[in-house]
Amino acid sequence: MELDPLLLSRVQFAFTVAFHIIFPSFTIGLATWLAVLEFLSWRTAKARYRRLFDFWVRIFTISFGMGVVSGIVMAFQLGMNWSVLAEKGGPIQGPLLGYEAFTAFLLEASFLGIMLFGRNRVPPVFYVFACAMVALGTSFSMFWIMVSNTWMQYPVGFSEVDGKFIPVDWLTIVFNPVFAVRVVHMGLSAYLTTTFCVAAVAAAYLLRNVHKTDALLMLKMAFGVAAVLIPMQLFVGHLNGDYVHEHQPAKFAAIEARWHPEQPASEVLIGIPDPATQSNRFALSVPRLGSFIASGTWDSREMGLSDFPPEDRPPVAIPFYFFRIMVGMGMLMVVIAWTGVFLLWRKQLQNTRWFLWATVASFPSGFIAVISGWMVAEVGRQPWVIYGVLRTADAHTPSLSGIDVLLSLLAYVTAYSIVFATGIAYMWRLTVIGIRPHDGSRDVVSYSARRPSNIEPRGRS
Repeated sequence: MELDPLLLSRVQFAFTVAFHIIFPSFTIGLATWLAVLEFLSWRTAKARYRRLFDFWVRIFTISFGMGVVSGIVMAFQLGMNWSVLAEKGGPIQGPLLGYEAFTAFLLEASFLGIMLFGRNRVPPVFYVFACAMVALGTSFSMFWIMVSNTWMQYPVGFSEVDGKFIPVDWLTIVFNPVFAVRVVHMGLSAYLTTTFCVAAVAAAYLLRNVHKTDALLMLKMAFGVAAVLIPMQLFVGHLNGDYVHEHQPAKFAAIEARWHPEQPASEVLIGIPDPATQSNRFALSVPRLGSFIASGTWDSREMGLSDFPPEDRPPVAIPFYFFRIMVGMGMLMVVIAWTGVFLLWRKQLQNTRWFLWATVASFPSGFIAVISGWMVAEVGRQPWVIYGVLRTADAHTPSLSGIDVLLSLLAYVTAYSIVFATGIAYMWRLTVIGIRPHDGSRDVVSYSARRPSNIEPRGRS
């Protein structure tokens, strides 16, 4: 059997992206959570916030490190497997990645050491500032990656010169017309991923009857944030659908599994897309709802895949199913967050064990939603790597053989399985060990003495 290097390269990149995105989607929100905890600890001098900070900063450190490592691997793949993309898109994407280094990496490299090791070596207010800068750095990283990806989804502000895409208007490239809704959508996804991880850990502690005070505080903060953010996310997700409907109609048709144009268009809730017959088997659909979702009217004409040449049509099954998985996770989050707020208000959360178990089970919901969303965005963009400009098949390194890509794919799978399984197991161990009590019997932290006891003041012999 002949190995297809293009297909294997796509599988390899999808594998590494799926692993990588797990960690930034967690650490972006977790860095902000840590900055908030340290600010509250500084302002209120209550030990409960310090305890939570000291617990979660250890998990943040491991997750941050694994995110950096997996991101470096992706950069190597762009050069080895997708050299044509790197050559053609380099004049735009190279500087964007450079801006990430000059902003995100600079902030993280400058202040992460202070955040991890400088509590007793800098003034309290500067330590809070350092935590905020680490959080800002992770957000800058997301910002520039989303700029680059958004340009690939909707390329603007460039011209093609000698086969290369040359920037003409950097402001248009950076502040792409569809960038705002995409970056907000990703940012909210990261925050929701973190809040449900925090809530799941807290619920597990209540089920074990340990760390009850701290667990309740985590649940109050997590459910309160999630209950506000999820409706916002659903609205922003709809705005993302609007941009896909306008600028990527073939992807929109694939998400809806709409094989032929319809007026009015029905909405297929679930079914089995069948490319051979260009129909959906066992489809459960709602008449006219597709027109309303797409255009806001009940009788609009909506395009189908048959409106596009066969070579310009994306695969249907992956965008169709993963979009519904993403929406399903969002609905699950709504139910969990609002039910949690209600039980907290009724002071019944600790005694509602079935709901605590449901909260623990919701732990991966944010990760599943993020990965599903990226699968929809990237697979639905096919057959283009830069939409409407450069096809995926033309962006691949032509000299690679199938066996070369297969061996590197197996190497990545082996290395990731060992390294990341070890890291995740260690984070799991930290959550099992639990929250360490802060020194002192009172729920108050003293900020008057920051100097360690084994360091003599300057000027003393």
